[in-house]
Amino acid sequence: MTAPTRTPAPYRSALHPARAGFGRLMRAEWTKFWTVRAWLLVLGMAAVVVVGISQMGASGSVTGGGPPIVLGPGGEVVNDSFRFTHRSLTGDGTLTVRVTGLKSNDGEALEPWAKAGIIVKSSLKQGSAYAAVVATPGHGVRMQWDFTHDTAGPSSDLGKAPQWLRLKRLGGKLTGYASVDGEKWTQLGEVGVGGLGRTVQVGLLLGTPDHEVVQRSFGGTSARSGRTTVTGTFDHLTLQGTSTGAGWTSTDIGAAGADDPNAGNVPPNTTQVSPTGTYTLTGQGDIAPQENSPDLVQMGFQGVFVGLLFMTALGTLFVSTEYKRGLIRTTFTATPSRLKVLAAKATVIAAITFTTGLLATAVGFTWAQRTLRSNGFKPPEFPDLSLLENPSLRAVVGSAALLSLVAVLALSIGVVLRNSAGTIATVVVLVVLPQILSFAFPLPAAQWLLRVTPAAAFAIEQGKKYYPQVQHNCLPENGCYPLTPYNGLAVLVAYTLAALLLAAWTVRRRDA
Repeated sequence: MTAPTRTPAPYRSALHPARAGFGRLMRAEWTKFWTVRAWLLVLGMAAVVVVGISQMGASGSVTGGGPPIVLGPGGEVVNDSFRFTHRSLTGDGTLTVRVTGLKSNDGEALEPWAKAGIIVKSSLKQGSAYAAVVATPGHGVRMQWDFTHDTAGPSSDLGKAPQWLRLKRLGGKLTGYASVDGEKWTQLGEVGVGGLGRTVQVGLLLGTPDHEVVQRSFGGTSARSGRTTVTGTFDHLTLQGTSTGAGWTSTDIGAAGADDPNAGNVPPNTTQVSPTGTYTLTGQGDIAPQENSPDLVQMGFQGVFVGLLFMTALGTLFVSTEYKRGLIRTTFTATPSRLKVLAAKATVIAAITFTTGLLATAVGFTWAQRTLRSNGFKPPEFPDLSLLENPSLRAVVGSAALLSLVAVLALSIGVVLRNSAGTIATVVVLVVLPQILSFAFPLPAAQWLLRVTPAAAFAIEQGKKYYPQVQHNCLPENGCYPLTPYNGLAVLVAYTLAALLLAAWTVRRRDA
């Protein structure tokens, strides 16, 4: 008689459940990483590349010998060059005018941010504090103050209808108003402007930004820029308050003197007054933030772009090596919960690459900033950047997060493809290739790529602030990205989470 076959009891680990959990997995994956010399070599090379290339980029950047800069009340570099028909105001007062027209004198279309309006300015000195209410051809009525501040008023653009503007001073407070008929007034805002003395200069302002045309085609970029001249017409100009002047005087703010090396850059402008009280101003220049200076923060992270290639390889090898050698079966046998294994691997590689990236970017940025200062990038145009203050701190931590997210993205794709070459190629296509193509594609296509691909995350390195009241061409080769720094990084986060979910789904359905 044959003895009955007995089914062996399933294997049960002798370890305490707490020791067989996620903590043990983390320790095991951590041990794996630090016992493979090749992985340590790749990690070290990533750090060296981030620091070294950032330093090389800084060493090759030199500035100096440009035109004098103008600093605003907050220490920022500004444009302050416009036609000003003015008189003094002592104490409180109210300035009112109707803007009836604005036209270009150069045969070009009006710049959307050309402006005609009224202003209260601390003095005739460039960069002095001010508040203004202006009408524009493309952005309606605005109240602007101290160069960097702007608030929207009625949306009707100048040219569709005359615009009534009013600016009231009460101590250190300035209140702007707008009207379509001079009877019903809409308050635009009330702002406190520092640095206003008891006597200020008030009057009409006229200006227009430079006309810039940028054309992008496959493989090339051409840019054409030139100063433009506009003519604005005003009437019903009234000033209520105490004025020490006998009448209105016209000045070109920022016009160069005969002994100034920039003489001739600002041609003489005109102001005409008709017997009926119509003021016709012809002028050029602008009163706004200056955005042409390079991004000093971003110039300290040029090695991150190359360093992420090493992080891609590291994240890939951390999982593809086990699949290639069949060791993943041993791992899954010891730990049947495959999702825990995936989570442990992702956590370990994220922690290692983030820590290494943080150290490398901090050292690279600090070293690069010292080199840039020695090459002419000095205050006041280029302020000293503290590592522990934004935007430097955000860029350093964000760049480390970028490197870490790319490593986790590579690990996740490696779980799906189980092939080192295919995984690295896929990550390069997703993250690196869009950045390269954005330098060659037409601008709309380039900006689209930098919105929808993980390459958008490079915006986290952007330290320069772009103001909405300034027309600018956002060119990728100049380090300008269409998304804000955190929104750009969020795109990479979304791709990484999607890849992790796909890896989790794959690892549960496939055999090891």
